[in-house]
Amino acid sequence: MFDLDLLFQKSDLIPVIIQEAGSGKVLMLGYANREAVELTIQTRTAWFWSRSRQALWNKGETSGNFLHVKEMYADCDTDTVLCICEADGPACHTGAHSCFFNRIAL
Repeated sequence: MFDLDLLFQKSDLIPVIIQEAGSGKVLMLGYANREAVELTIQTRTAWFWSRSRQALWNKGETSGNFLHVKEMYADCDTDTVLCICEADGPACHTGAHSCFFNRIAL
């Protein structure tokens, strides 16, 4: 079993990337503390720490658009988590499928 302590050696908050299970599309990025990671593992829905509200939140608790976690991975530096999810609806609070829709011209 993976040691969750490894994730929080550098910071109390870590980035969590949400990737869609079917398409591989990146849906969103959030931040999680240890409690949010533990709740994600226990409930198999994505939990985050809201930096603006300073509170835990379960994605979908108000919108109904839950992110059902199918797989979780830590990166090679053990400071970021990737969650492979199936979404009940749009991942973005704007109603967009993904939070990444603002193209930046190169």
